[in-house]
Amino acid sequence: MEFCPKCGGLMVPKSPKTLECPKCSNRVRTKGLVLKEKLAKKEKKKKPRGKPKEIEDTLPTTNDVECPKCGNKEAYWWSVQTRAADEPETQFYRCKKCRYTWREYT
Repeated sequence: MEFCPKCGGLMVPKSPKTLECPKCSNRVRTKGLVLKEKLAKKEKKKKPRGKPKEIEDTLPTTNDVECPKCGNKEAYWWSVQTRAADEPETQFYRCKKCRYTWREYT
């Protein structure tokens, strides 16, 4: 980091061998600049797909729906507010036999 000898401002690179003060436009020649930039990599968090088996065991079950995939009558269910607050919530179901998940808008 270099500071301007006239005003004390931070000098910024104008070209590979020139620094310039943005406050007073003072230019200083250098032998060469070494610019280092450190980029941090973002780690992607993996979202769990579906409900883990241990969570499914705590979900309520129903016998009132039929799985569209295998026809089984037993399913886990849960509700989520997926739309605006003044609209009804969405019911999700997961078949206990084939684990197919579907939703019903009530």
